[in-house]
Amino acid sequence: MEAQLIDQTTEWQDRAQYMTAPNLRAIEPALAELDSHLTLRTYIVGYTLTDADTTVWKTIRENRVAYAYVKQNLMPNLCRWFRYIEEAYPQQTALPTRGKGGDDGKANNGKKADDGANYGIGLQDIGDGTGIVTRFPPEPSGYLHIGHAKAALLNDYFAHEEYKGTLLLRFDDTNPLKEKEEFQDAIIEDLALMGVKADKLSYTSDYFQELYDFCVQMIKDGNAYADDTLQEKMRQERMDGIPSERRNSSVEDNLARFEEMKMATDEGIRWCIRAKISVDDPNKAMRDPVIYRCSPEVHHRTGDKWKIYPTYDFCCPIIDAIEGVTHALRTTEYNDRDAQYQWMLKALKLRHVYNWGFARMNFIRTLLSKRKLTRVVNEGVVWGWDDPRMPTVRGVRRRGVTIPALREFILKQGPSKNIVNLDWSTFWATNKKHIDPIAARYTAIAEEAKVPVTIMGAREGIITEEKDKHAKYTNLGKKKVVFSSSVLLEQADAASFAQDEEITLMNWGNAIVRKINHSTNPLAQPAGIKTVTSLELELHLEGDFKKTSKKVTWLSVDQNLIPVELVDFDYLITKDKLEPEDNLEDFLNKETEFRTKCVADCNVAELKVDDIIQFDRKGYFRIDKASAHGEPAVAFQIPTGKTFYANDLFKTLVLLNMHIA
Repeated sequence: MEAQLIDQTTEWQDRAQYMTAPNLRAIEPALAELDSHLTLRTYIVGYTLTDADTTVWKTIRENRVAYAYVKQNLMPNLCRWFRYIEEAYPQQTALPTRGKGGDDGKANNGKKADDGANYGIGLQDIGDGTGIVTRFPPEPSGYLHIGHAKAALLNDYFAHEEYKGTLLLRFDDTNPLKEKEEFQDAIIEDLALMGVKADKLSYTSDYFQELYDFCVQMIKDGNAYADDTLQEKMRQERMDGIPSERRNSSVEDNLARFEEMKMATDEGIRWCIRAKISVDDPNKAMRDPVIYRCSPEVHHRTGDKWKIYPTYDFCCPIIDAIEGVTHALRTTEYNDRDAQYQWMLKALKLRHVYNWGFARMNFIRTLLSKRKLTRVVNEGVVWGWDDPRMPTVRGVRRRGVTIPALREFILKQGPSKNIVNLDWSTFWATNKKHIDPIAARYTAIAEEAKVPVTIMGAREGIITEEKDKHAKYTNLGKKKVVFSSSVLLEQADAASFAQDEEITLMNWGNAIVRKINHSTNPLAQPAGIKTVTSLELELHLEGDFKKTSKKVTWLSVDQNLIPVELVDFDYLITKDKLEPEDNLEDFLNKETEFRTKCVADCNVAELKVDDIIQFDRKGYFRIDKASAHGEPAVAFQIPTGKTFYANDLFKTLVLLNMHIA
């Protein structure tokens, strides 16, 4: 038995060498094998720590690519084991102190290392890295969502940070039915906000003549043909591996049909051009895909000059080759079309471009289909593309995410090929780290929850003091705190008090509950809940706030109380992941917006749109509308990553306050 354990330990020590390469593609199979091995195991070998665990653990920890990958929690068994070994055996897993490349945080080349965003994916033929050219080719048919943001940021990262190369931004404007200049301008603005700076801007429409010429060349070379098969029949023939009746038409006939398409005649509108690749290839993307279609609508850049437009799969490899792209990084949903991409390059004798796939970013209960997002916008389910319930860059920004947090979260996902359905909690937890140091603290009391309180022992008159806006981050400045004998508390707090209980008034001191007045109408009170109509508290400023269990917010009524509306949101859909056969209407959340009217302290009058603040004991908020001319300020609640249903606060306030006399 002991000999067997020794052999197994030696075997895993040998396997550790397959986890040393600074190349995710090279080490991912070995990590996946280890993850599978650990499914029902605490240790790699046997039932206690062995050299197999320490050797493999240190190998992963010392490989910045492997370590960054493990930190993403994409392989649950591996990550569980890795954390356990680290925490349970700190002495055995201590790393040696090193110079550059070690504990000083520098890589061996003297650059600052960043475990969270340094992937070394092993791009082919990189040379010294200065010749690397990546591209981001969005279609201007909607606003950028966070899935697009990942593609943009990764292409920017590898072009400008990992390899010091070039990033191209190219608008794939080949569908005049869906595209608008509004979307194009918004995409440029959103990329700039994210810190993505392209070295060159171009448009597919810049190359319409060249693309037309390439299509003519393909027809003349016998690599493309015109087809007027009805769409449904064409789809079925491709599925069944049946050739089109037009597949063997002559070059002359095909060119004549293409000319009809170019003029958008009644006859030309019926036709399309298909690449002549294969009828029954196991990869269905290779089964004679459509490469040109007739669309007589006016284009937002070229007007009515063109009536025919290339498909993305045709123009993308051609323009990549023309513009000097070396590596086309795109999501793994294009994997089946990579072979088609390479076929186009070879058929047209164009320079080679490498493909590299990374997993798209999916979130639970979130629509990332541009078609579905367009639909909820057009049908008025949301206010628009920048609605805080939308997963667009503008939507999440309006909800309160900061650009540094957005960049950090996306880059930490890395270029892994593993497709996972992410929970929003990690996203918002990342954001919380960024907003807490900049969020000044204020106080708000729900309008329907106000309980009048008399403070005995308060100084006479109205006293105003300057307090830090944030107890920890004092650089945020000062705010006014008004003290008087008449204040407001919230019903939820008041209802929790006991006679003669000592509580703490935040930013003031301790007080003792001397009198509690309840509603005399039992019908106006929910079962088991007594509605408090007023309170009397006696200040006890010498009391120790560390000994009280209740720290409550309050507002003096002797100040300019500012009306504010707090708004929280829920997911747009009720199912974690919609399947292709699911009907969107069946899973749309019927209630996703929750509003609570409040009064807030006088300092809120100074807040501006986009300010990020915290209302004590209510959470973080972004100001969407500033207070002006008696109109209430509007503040959107920012999630923090905790397990919290969007309408919990709303439900609580209704339950406790709807029956106030």
